[in-house]
Amino acid sequence: ANFIVAMADEKGKRQIPIVCPGHTRPLAEVQFAYVKEENRTFLVSACHDKLPMLRDGASGDWIGTFSGHKGAVWCCRLDPSGSLAATASGDFSVKVWDAITGKSLFEFPHKHIVKTCDFSPDSKRLATGGHEGLVRIYNLTAEGEEPKVLQEGSNKAVISKCSWLTDDVLLAADAEGLIRFWEATDDEEPPKVLNSIKVDAEVRDMEIVKLPDNRMILTIAAGNKVSFFDLNTKELI
Repeated sequence: ANFIVAMADEKGKRQIPIVCPGHTRPLAEVQFAYVKEENRTFLVSACHDKLPMLRDGASGDWIGTFSGHKGAVWCCRLDPSGSLAATASGDFSVKVWDAITGKSLFEFPHKHIVKTCDFSPDSKRLATGGHEGLVRIYNLTAEGEEPKVLQEGSNKAVISKCSWLTDDVLLAADAEGLIRFWEATDDEEPPKVLNSIKVDAEVRDMEIVKLPDNRMILTIAAGNKVSFFDLNTKELI
């Protein structure tokens, strides 16, 4: 499967598509990641061909492939520093990679398909979720430590997306259209739900964007709608 990156010219008018070949099956997710220290944007892609890829976000040029999964890769993420990558797979595992060398650093086994993963802003923790209906948070600075598990009651809805809002607050969306705001501090306190937002279909994608006026906007793709929420008020825009 090829995918297209649309680039605007200097005047922002003409769209110049760049075709990025390489994948052989349907894509599951793409992420643009701006690395401030390098003043460079990268593009990572998750695909059913088991081979997530890293590319230059401006040119679309291939940089590398993370090889090792035995099932479809549903999610691929770069950490804010651009030095780590994480992949969530249908082979019941999550892998953390050295994004520079492509070497596998950690492998976290799960009991079912893993659909989503995300690095905390400080890159110290990794959240995962999927068909088990719970969220796990791994401390990447303490190898071998058991993950913190986030689950509300007996709810077992598939976790479709997770995204960190801050180092202590994690958003987890599920197949029933509920987005929970978890307090996920790095201490011994049990995690708790701070707030929630409900949409009317399974959340298929979710993104947090900070605007120039410092407002935080949550974009949610669910069913046949895309919704925008102001995270300061939790209200639909």
